[in-house]
Amino acid sequence: METIIGLKGKDFVMVAADRTHAHSIIMLKEDENKIYKISDNLLMATTGESGDTVQFAEYIGKNIALYKMRNGYELSPRAAAHFTRKNLADCLRTRSAYHVNVLVAGYDEKEGAELQFIDYLANAQSVNYAGHGYGGMFCASIFDRYHNSSITQDDAYEILKKCVAEIQKRLIINLANFNVAVVDKNGMRYLDDITSKLPAA
Repeated sequence: METIIGLKGKDFVMVAADRTHAHSIIMLKEDENKIYKISDNLLMATTGESGDTVQFAEYIGKNIALYKMRNGYELSPRAAAHFTRKNLADCLRTRSAYHVNVLVAGYDEKEGAELQFIDYLANAQSVNYAGHGYGGMFCASIFDRYHNSSITQDDAYEILKKCVAEIQKRLIINLANFNVAVVDKNGMRYLDDITSKLPAA
């Protein structure tokens, strides 16, 4: 029922994730953070089993930090996505498989912006825009209509607002709040949340 969406511009990647943590039909909290800072220029958005998502994101983040300490330089976003996919694939056929869907987003001076779509079966693909969860299905046509290679960060934020509005209008599940993060040459930072409008008192 969770949703993460993202899109890539020429020199940035912007990702949004709903803030809902639910168990079956019970809402547990509305301020969950599903976007993790992995390194200065790399972030990961996750959906799936709540324990798996946190543990997997921390595991990837710590191993990428270890790689930097050992080698003196960071993995590029593409290399980090391959590392993430390989770990999911290795665990897939064990008793400790992670049920996690991931968007890996990053920026590299040489390679530029990178957005990787990775699912729980360890399928990975470099994409211009993507979404996981039921909400992501409603966003595909919006991305197709409005995305282009020269969009600005302001344009990307407006596209994400259109996506969230469509999700809130058409999805039966209440996903009221989405947090948004962007990664570019200045690093990773959070933007203003996209929230549903409160009814008039």
